[in-house]
Amino acid sequence: MSTRSRHTLGALTLVILLLAFFAAVMASNTLLRGFRIDLTQNKLYTLAPGTRSVLQNIAEPINLYLFFSDEATKSSPQLRTYETRVREMLDELVAHAPDGKLLLHVLDPVPFSEEEDRAEQFGVTNIGTMDQPVYFGLAGTNSIGKSDVIPLFLPDSPERPPKEQFLEYDLAKLVYNLAHPNKTVIGLLSGAPMSGSFDPQTQQPTQPWIVAEQARQLFEIRALQPSTLRVDDDINVLWIVQPADLEPSTLYAIDQFVMRGGRALIFLDPFAEIMAAGGQPQFGTPAPSSTLEPLLAAWGVKFSPTEVVADSRYALRIRAGQGGAVRHLGIIGLDKEAMSQEDVLTSGVETVNLDVAGHFTLEDGATAKLTPLLRSSNEAAILTSDRFQFLPDPAELLTGFKPTGTQYVLAARLEGALKSAYPDGPPKAEKPEGRDAPVDTALASQHIASTENASIVLVGDVDMLSDRLWAQAQSFLGQRIVSAFANNGDFVFGALDNLSGSADLIGLRSRATFTRPFTRVEKLQRDADARFSDTEKQLQAELSETEQKLGELQSARKDQSSLLMSPEQQTEIQRFLDEQVRIRGELRTVRRDLDRDIDNLGTTLKILNVLVWPLLLTGIALGIVVWRRGRKAAPR
Repeated sequence: MSTRSRHTLGALTLVILLLAFFAAVMASNTLLRGFRIDLTQNKLYTLAPGTRSVLQNIAEPINLYLFFSDEATKSSPQLRTYETRVREMLDELVAHAPDGKLLLHVLDPVPFSEEEDRAEQFGVTNIGTMDQPVYFGLAGTNSIGKSDVIPLFLPDSPERPPKEQFLEYDLAKLVYNLAHPNKTVIGLLSGAPMSGSFDPQTQQPTQPWIVAEQARQLFEIRALQPSTLRVDDDINVLWIVQPADLEPSTLYAIDQFVMRGGRALIFLDPFAEIMAAGGQPQFGTPAPSSTLEPLLAAWGVKFSPTEVVADSRYALRIRAGQGGAVRHLGIIGLDKEAMSQEDVLTSGVETVNLDVAGHFTLEDGATAKLTPLLRSSNEAAILTSDRFQFLPDPAELLTGFKPTGTQYVLAARLEGALKSAYPDGPPKAEKPEGRDAPVDTALASQHIASTENASIVLVGDVDMLSDRLWAQAQSFLGQRIVSAFANNGDFVFGALDNLSGSADLIGLRSRATFTRPFTRVEKLQRDADARFSDTEKQLQAELSETEQKLGELQSARKDQSSLLMSPEQQTEIQRFLDEQVRIRGELRTVRRDLDRDIDNLGTTLKILNVLVWPLLLTGIALGIVVWRRGRKAAPR
């Protein structure tokens, strides 16, 4: 074959390969549409089974509107990267929804446009200025005109609570709300005066608790009587608050609601101060406790009506005595470290205040899972509830207090398989003369002995619902303005909202965060910070020692010129100054070593990525070529 023929054949081969490549791309786009492989470590682009179930149950079309200011965010690479993440997740939702049931519209709300007006109407948050608005939010509408909105998407940062890991949950929840537009029904069974009562001291009616008022704005609250015989099927969540001295028939009604798959939010308290004096807090006044027995025993959960968690680390200061402030070991303010950051209910909650709370433990042999939501610190201990009765001075609790080193569970999820507390059916009612009344045959025929998918949130404090622990209300122009100083309300409303969702939504806990941290670099920084801190402590110790020695030298002088420094003092100061220069030099060396370690790591990665791996692949390719030529040249 001539040289020209070989060139022509090579050119034709390239053309054929190019045509084959385009044909393969077109075929893959047609035949493999919707086929995807998620190669990310944490399966970021793989929808959870719960999300897929929510999507498959969409009956009527839902329109989603993603508002993102494209032009205004060109100088914000982090925001643009997260927008890609959100849009890809929305594309994944659309791809798994039935055809035509979930429609996505991406809109750029430039200033003075119809898209900007729509963003404002939906309530999407503007994080820019009036002249240069920046929108990044999602709104949705269903076929009957109901709308829902996520006002703002922001990537995680150290200054904000983590939300990025709950992106899938937030999107699935919005779709679920639009697919199920009816308002959530909450059945409230409360022994606390949440709806207001009468204060015998002032002879005036008391206001409803703020948590009850705001809950009525978000949900349909249906009050249940203590003599309830059956919880209606249309109740989504049963909200139980301090259920003291319930009749067996009412306990059975609660038991069967849970056995039917009903969700419950239950507040118990070993010492509910807010229950005394018509709902007005009386520190140290005895108040009824509650255990909800025999239900908890059947569920494998223990809650003692006489044990209170006292916490030295989280103890809050309260006014006592002559207007002074004292730390109260029973009134605690939990921070993020005390909350589960892996549960959508508590992740993002900053502060929760509790007052004389109890704790939960799971008994051996329990069939359900108890997942902590709120915990004490390891500087906590158990005190008996009688220590808080008629307590004149909270400082007395500090006497003899010894932390056990245990973190006690103050609130938790109870999920999984549960057995009825009444295995033989409904309890028999007692007649006044002490004889058993006949069992209701209708209730007996509907009896359920167990459930496999119970979902309950247990909280060991009732006082956290009261206004004084989380919010203040003021009247302004005839309106009651509420200002929250803790997240107790957010915790309660989040629990009701989460429990009222489908089982698919409740199963959607935190997903892996999109951000992939440089763990090696972070470890180097932590090690350097520790070394830096140790050197700083050394400097402070030297300073304190020098100041003490200078004071001793000054106090030992008996001459008349005590205002002037003695030679010994001057020598000591000069010694300290020299030592300070040396230690500061060590601090700079620590920081330089940190930068050098990080730079060396970066250089190593660059060499690996730019030189080593390409050379390795090239060597392998050349080896294959040599091997094939050797096989061809070998005699047959």
